[in-house]
Amino acid sequence: MQQLTAKLALEDGTVYTGRSFGATGEMAGEVVFNTSMTGYQEVLTDPSYKGQIVCMSYPLIGNYGINNDDCESPRPQVSGFVVRERSRLVSNYRSTGDLHTYLREYGILGLEGIDTRALVRRLRVRGAMRGVLSTSDLDSVSLVHKARNAPSMVGADLVREVVPPGPSHWHEGFTNPLVSYLPPRPPTHHVVALDFGMKANIARCLTQVGCRVTVLPGTASADEVKAHEPDGIFLSNGPGDPAAVEYAINTIRELIGYRPMFGICLGHQLLGLALGAKTFKLKFGHRGANQPVLNELTNRVEITTQNHGFAVAIDSLPPELEPTHLNLNDHTLEGMRHRHLPIFSVQYHPEASAGPHDSSYLFEQFRDLMG
Repeated sequence: MQQLTAKLALEDGTVYTGRSFGATGEMAGEVVFNTSMTGYQEVLTDPSYKGQIVCMSYPLIGNYGINNDDCESPRPQVSGFVVRERSRLVSNYRSTGDLHTYLREYGILGLEGIDTRALVRRLRVRGAMRGVLSTSDLDSVSLVHKARNAPSMVGADLVREVVPPGPSHWHEGFTNPLVSYLPPRPPTHHVVALDFGMKANIARCLTQVGCRVTVLPGTASADEVKAHEPDGIFLSNGPGDPAAVEYAINTIRELIGYRPMFGICLGHQLLGLALGAKTFKLKFGHRGANQPVLNELTNRVEITTQNHGFAVAIDSLPPELEPTHLNLNDHTLEGMRHRHLPIFSVQYHPEASAGPHDSSYLFEQFRDLMG
């Protein structure tokens, strides 16, 4: 492979020069970092990363290739992908391809050979920033200008870019015999999942614990949800600023008290907004598979997978909402429940693909609420 020079420019004027892989061209997005050591394919295909250029802090990425089992959506969703070193050697019995070919196939720009430690530190100190990744324009002044004029994540409704085109039914639980952290149960409950950019493993977990899952686009109305006569309603993860997704907030508000409800990530934020809480943008967000969370109901610490740039302000919770989980790094809200209704949500990802699985019990908890 003949590699081109590529540059990543940030809105603060910093420019990183490295080598391209994947596709060529130019793309803008919010530059963020992820601290996971594994799970890069899940990161690439998570719709919550729509509109973002993701830097992996772990230095060697691509060593176990790409396979058909670890996709969280039908295609990569990131705007760009930045690594210290892309592995040329692919070694895993499940691998069906390599990272470079996969990104090139879907038109995703990759950058390697830069000091990712320096980039992560800059984002950690100064916060997530708009950036431009390019192989076509290598003029640093021009790229910085483009980064400063790129759209902000604040106020961005990216849900409309990732919602499915229409209703569907999900029937698949865990199919890999090595994955067994939730015992299989026969289908006993019907769940409508509002898909704002839902990871596939969430639907697998719901099916695994005994749910028939009907997936509706996140733009669906409350009447469309009720027409399916569900036993419970699930609110999925997704990209962008939750405050900008007003149609979903209104739908959720109309469904409060109708059936048991469980929200994850963006679904947690939308639920908070629907009940009167406020959200705010985190300085650099939480993205990784090693985030400690305190379950205040059990006083146990859970290691969690997270991917969010916004959070529900804990001091804005209305009296009917009770905090249940707390981030031990910065004490932001990670979970809440309604004091009187069967409604709860978490900011992190209990489906945790590729792991850890400390919080998978929440899917069983949701099933029990429907019982």
